Amino acid sequence: MRLTTYTDYALRTLMYLAANRERLVTIRDIADAHSIAKNHLTKVVHQLGILGTVESLRGRNGGLRLGKEPAQINIGVLVRSTEPDFYMAECFDPSKNHCMLSAACTLKGVLYNATAAYLAVLDSVTLEDLMAEGSSRIDSKSSFQSIPILTQPAQPKQNPSDKNAA
Repeated sequence: MRLTTYTDYALRTLMYLAANRERLVTIRDIADAHSIAKNHLTKVVHQLGILGTVESLRGRNGGLRLGKEPAQINIGVLVRSTEPDFYMAECFDPSKNHCMLSAACTLKGVLYNATAAYLAVLDSVTLEDLMAEGSSRIDSKSSFQSIPILTQPAQPKQNPSDKNAA
């Protein structure tokens, strides 16, 4: 599962605002801090405002701040609000499903369960959890390491009665 850039920017925005609660923040501040295009970030902030997670104050001394307490901002809800869909494969989208295996395929069920598990983890996290120093949710030694991906296919198990196996 890969989050869209839009969702990534929404999460970064909320984390930046949570880390700077003592002051109003501008879109330019966030854009510069994360090397994000200001125009793109403006669209993200607009939707966060509609969702009520960001409050925008106009005027000369205006800026942005969190619209809710960090403990009230659920990451699973946010991700569902900013992602266009959770179609893990063609067969998840009835309007585009042309796979001839769909009727008998069990992969869709496996992918559905994986997506549900992914979202369940996100549902258990709030912005407050993400911002907690020394959070018990994250192992600080491994939090920024890549997730290991199997790069070679698993070797098929050999039958012990196959004497010609190398």
